[in-house]
Amino acid sequence: MADKNSTMLFNKVDFIQRSIDSKLIHFDELALQLYSYQLKHNPLLHQFVKLTNDKTIVKSLNDCRFLPVSFFKKHEVKTGNFQPQTIFTSSTTSGGVPSKHYVADNAIYQLSYLTGFQKFYGSPKQYVFLCLLPNYLERTGSSLIDMAQGLIDASEHPKSGFYLYDFKKLAQTIQQLLKENKQIFLLGVTFALLDFAEQFAIDLKNTIVMETGGMKGRREEQTRIEIHDFLKENFKVKQIHSEYGMTELLSQAYAKCDGIFNCAPWMKIVITDLNDPFTLMPTGKAGIINVIDLANVDSCAFIQTQDIGRLLDDGTFEVLGRMDNSEVRGCNLMYV
Repeated sequence: MADKNSTMLFNKVDFIQRSIDSKLIHFDELALQLYSYQLKHNPLLHQFVKLTNDKTIVKSLNDCRFLPVSFFKKHEVKTGNFQPQTIFTSSTTSGGVPSKHYVADNAIYQLSYLTGFQKFYGSPKQYVFLCLLPNYLERTGSSLIDMAQGLIDASEHPKSGFYLYDFKKLAQTIQQLLKENKQIFLLGVTFALLDFAEQFAIDLKNTIVMETGGMKGRREEQTRIEIHDFLKENFKVKQIHSEYGMTELLSQAYAKCDGIFNCAPWMKIVITDLNDPFTLMPTGKAGIINVIDLANVDSCAFIQTQDIGRLLDDGTFEVLGRMDNSEVRGCNLMYV
């Protein structure tokens, strides 16, 4: 199977300490070490690799297989035996089967999202987080809510918090914070941000507006460009930021402008052919987005999503849409 020494010497605590680092420079080495370990200790990944006649001894990331994200709906995707500290679940359409992400140690997720956020936006303490995530608050098991709560707590500001459908209270809070010259971070699901922008067109100077995607049948589908243009006009901001994440991942990518995403250093995007998911696509060509997330040490770090995208020359990536016949996810961006 995988290299014997790499699995015998694998130490999860040491691996996490070396992986979740805002200046990680040995990504491929750590990814191959984790792949070898998970091939041995994740029965589902091992079976998938065996059935697809893939290599069980790998020498480069090009040899790795990516587990289809749909497996999280019907299987327990675990590396090793453990009682989960947290089970994150995805939002679904009516009658749909949710994905379940069994998390052995929620501290790893917290370390990942806090370190990732700080790399791109600085310390959470400099912001007041106003979170407009109504559909996620209305159910249990949302990893996005867990992350938002962690950022709210880290900000240590009394006005940071969740706002369900109380747009009037949210608008009043924003106006007061603007008078106090506070730096606001408005984080919201797409349909809620659009609803709020329609009712309260506020000049959001000194504010970062970030949409997490997701319409869930609440509004007529629009392109990302149309959504961002509307929000920029109504909020009088130059850019709308975006977050790329999902239940099955413990790390996020962020776009500060034009839908161009940067990954956390311990996260990497690989694009494969739409008609042959085992064939790599060159930079600039559209295909299936595959994610390597080193924080997924206890589940599976190598995941094939149902999103379509392309890599750019500088290592950033774009999300272009969804694959045909894939279930609409709560945390996905609109089609470009």
